[in-house]
Amino acid sequence: MGAVTFLVIGLFHPLVIKGEYYCGTRCWWAFLLAGIVLVAAALLVNDIMWSSVLGVTAFSCFWSILEVFEQQERVKKGWFPRNPKRTYPWDKSKEDKK
Repeated sequence: MGAVTFLVIGLFHPLVIKGEYYCGTRCWWAFLLAGIVLVAAALLVNDIMWSSVLGVTAFSCFWSILEVFEQQERVKKGWFPRNPKRTYPWDKSKEDKK
């Protein structure tokens, strides 16, 4: 179970980074929906191992909601690349001041 948890967490790191890069913070609802579906599935599955895997994945989805917003802050600080095709909230505030 520990190895599965490690792999799931490792999978969600690039999902959060790519989600924020392409969709911004708007992708948080996708993590919410996936988490709700996975919690329901975890409650319905009888096998303890699969139920645990689904539960860990659901929690990772919920945790990713927070991480998407934190990822946006990391992009703002310059720690991660910006998507040149997107407008960021802090760019809009500069335009309003002109």
